[in-house]
Amino acid sequence: MEKNQMTKFMQYIHANRDSLYLEFQKSEEVQELLKPERVKTFYQPIITLQQGSTIAYEILNRPEITTLFPTTDKFYEYVGKSNSAFQVECFINDLALTRYVEQLKSLNEQNQNQTLVFLNIQPQILADPNYQNVIYSDLLLKHQLTPDQIVLELTEREAGINHDQFVPIIEHYRQQGYRIALDDAGTGYNSLQTLLYLKPEFIKIDKSLIRNIEKHKEKQYLVELIIEFASKSNTKVIAEGIETTSELNFLQQLEVHMGQGYALGRPMQQLYKGTSPDTTSLANQLSFQF
Repeated sequence: MEKNQMTKFMQYIHANRDSLYLEFQKSEEVQELLKPERVKTFYQPIITLQQGSTIAYEILNRPEITTLFPTTDKFYEYVGKSNSAFQVECFINDLALTRYVEQLKSLNEQNQNQTLVFLNIQPQILADPNYQNVIYSDLLLKHQLTPDQIVLELTEREAGINHDQFVPIIEHYRQQGYRIALDDAGTGYNSLQTLLYLKPEFIKIDKSLIRNIEKHKEKQYLVELIIEFASKSNTKVIAEGIETTSELNFLQQLEVHMGQGYALGRPMQQLYKGTSPDTTSLANQLSFQF
């Protein structure tokens, strides 16, 4: 390195020493958090709103809270932009599926292989060719699971999916038997354009649209549009964040297929079936098929 370049480099280091040191600290913190005892795995049931049957679990992995990562969202936001994204995704999902399979065996129920598992995946990870091999050989075969049991839930934390490049990647996974869920539908990040391009098997309506939906006409109109789109594209709709009986009743009247939220089942570290507090009051029980 020439003397002039070295001088500029040292000036850059000096001018940015605080931010560089903070970045170093966060990178080290991530590595320290990648230990089973520092990550808790939660399962939230997803149930059919008309029948009250638990047909899936969303797996939620929550690293230990630290000063540098005071919330789970802060942790994943940082990881998604870092060079550790692939490493973290592989560790987290392996740990989650290990714990899931152990609990599933302990339940000793019939038709266990029909229960779906929703795994949160950031789009850039799916696009990594290495992950396409890891998810099958290192995760599914290891845990004796099959692709048709797995729903890849895309968590688009920032705008920026290149749809033309991403569609073939999604089709690759779909051909192997995986199904796709689009998280946070109705928000700015997951736009209608994303729905049109990716054609997910499941659309998860963001909890911000579900909150007090029975009182807000604008929310009702948007949710109805999503339901209409889903009915014409062979897609199932999942309402997220259902917290009250009033919200649940209204969504049942709209014939939303599935839901999750505190009113149906909180995230817990043990597998358990969700419950629908008001399904018995419905006169018409609609059939549900995958």
